[in-house]
Amino acid sequence: MPMTRAEVALFFDRLAERLPEPTGELDYINPYTLLVAVVLSAQATDVGVNRATGPLFKVADTPQKMVALGEARLKDFIKTIGLFNTKAKNVIALSEILIREHGGAVPADREALVKLPGVGRKTANVVLNIAFGHPTIAVDTHIFRVGNRTGLAPGKTVEEVEAKLEKVVPRERKRHAHHWLILHGRYVCKARKPDCPACVVADLCRFKGKTVAA
Repeated sequence: MPMTRAEVALFFDRLAERLPEPTGELDYINPYTLLVAVVLSAQATDVGVNRATGPLFKVADTPQKMVALGEARLKDFIKTIGLFNTKAKNVIALSEILIREHGGAVPADREALVKLPGVGRKTANVVLNIAFGHPTIAVDTHIFRVGNRTGLAPGKTVEEVEAKLEKVVPRERKRHAHHWLILHGRYVCKARKPDCPACVVADLCRFKGKTVAA
């Protein structure tokens, strides 16, 4: 059974109390480098992406510098990241489009973002949320799991969970909801063995297989 509105409000109050100003774990310098980092992070860890983008962003932190760097040299920087050949092609292509169609700036518009190579709705939502402060919620595997497991926003697809979160998350919590849920799923409500004894919302959670302290 899904949570009530009062329970949802309490759920986010507790996450906010524990972590008032949550932030993402991808390193970036500006909206452009954030966009590139998120594109590179598909099917890769944030730690692995940060390891590669540290040196990369020192030489290419704008679309113009990235295009000048070129696909072959970009591959050298990101070859430790999964699917790096396709990602390098996408990063160069999206950089060219940003220069040609957006004056080299990252658009603060979902429709424009999802037209860029390698950018889907989830990536667009992350960029809109982190770079521009939009109250978007990008549903990844962690948020999908938390939404279903807890009863916060059950749904069979990513789109269903996103739509339900858009409806139930209190307006004043929407800006940070994305980060709270990802971090909660990554470090507490983990896939294989959730750390229920350490969970601040365990009493609100609908999960029947709660773990107990060892």
